[in-house]
Amino acid sequence: MNRDCLICQRINLIKEGKNPYFVKELETGYVVLGDHQTFEGYTLFLCKEHVANLHDLPERFREKFLQEMSKVGEAVFAAFSPDKLNYELPGNTDSHLHWHIFPRRSTDEKADKAVWEVEKDKRSRVPTEVELTEMKSRLFHQLLYMNTLS
Repeated sequence: MNRDCLICQRINLIKEGKNPYFVKELETGYVVLGDHQTFEGYTLFLCKEHVANLHDLPERFREKFLQEMSKVGEAVFAAFSPDKLNYELPGNTDSHLHWHIFPRRSTDEKADKAVWEVEKDKRSRVPTEVELTEMKSRLFHQLLYMNTLS
């Protein structure tokens, strides 16, 4: 872990039981809802290893990480019923490997564009505590269901 890394700090909050967005720990990473929920169900999958690139992971861990990311995507899709999912692994700002999984709907602002093209102030909706609890529950139960399928 790297003390200066935002993702490592978020993982430490999970380990301390202080991250309100935490949903579930998997073998290779942590599932958390995004701080902003303009795209309902926006989820991140944070790698347990502090590396910058997929190819930096040992091969077996990398394969499991990708498999679990795919299962997280399935669970997000089942929990939030979007029209489409967008998966992103940019790492330009936070170089700790983490996936962004965005549920997209035809009714979204700039639905035919990348999420990042929507003005920041329009993609900054913070969920209420009740909304967050309900979304976490929906996603958690889908993750449990997906886990029973493997």
